[in-house]
Amino acid sequence: MNTTTTTEGYRLEGTMLEICSCAVPCPCFIGEDPDRGECFGVIAFHLEKGEARGVDVAGLTLVNVAHIPGNALAGGWRSVLLVDQCAEEAQVEALLDAFGGKLGGPLADLAGLVGELVAVERVAITHEAREAEGRLEAEGMLEAVFAPIQSSPDGTTATLHDSAFTTVKGAPAYLGKSRRYRVSLPQHGMEWSFDGHNTIQTRWMMEHRP
Repeated sequence: MNTTTTTEGYRLEGTMLEICSCAVPCPCFIGEDPDRGECFGVIAFHLEKGEARGVDVAGLTLVNVAHIPGNALAGGWRSVLLVDQCAEEAQVEALLDAFGGKLGGPLADLAGLVGELVAVERVAITHEAREAEGRLEAEGMLEAVFAPIQSSPDGTTATLHDSAFTTVKGAPAYLGKSRRYRVSLPQHGMEWSFDGHNTIQTRWMMEHRP
């Protein structure tokens, strides 16, 4: 039996939450152009379990605050990364290597969409979200409260399946709507407010071993 392990690459699992300026559902999520020709969004990756470069990063949250100037898949994003303040330095470095594309694999493809990484901020992050219901907060920088869209009288949440940004095959993407959505990063030229717009949450998993 081969018990060899590697400290290279990553295996990350949890949820991906998108909140943005588009109407419901967000056309970016299925590879179409954003409603306004541009998108003002956040994508939060909450890591329920996983490691990067052999460093355990379970329980942490990383948020990409992005201005997307056109079709999301065309790239050119202007982004600020918010990293959980409770992360230790080794965890921060491992997360930035993974999400910055240095470790290769599908996260390198995602990082390739960012045309300008403006800054990395350490901040206290509250992630209380399940099936597009709950709240996401980065102290003094981001505040969002959202609720699911119910597709039938029995309270079933509306979902998408197998869309362009669904990264776990067959996992539903739950559709919701923001009750409150604020970004305040004036030091980086990012300030916006959109209520009653898109929220989508889905299971998320990325793995790469070089």
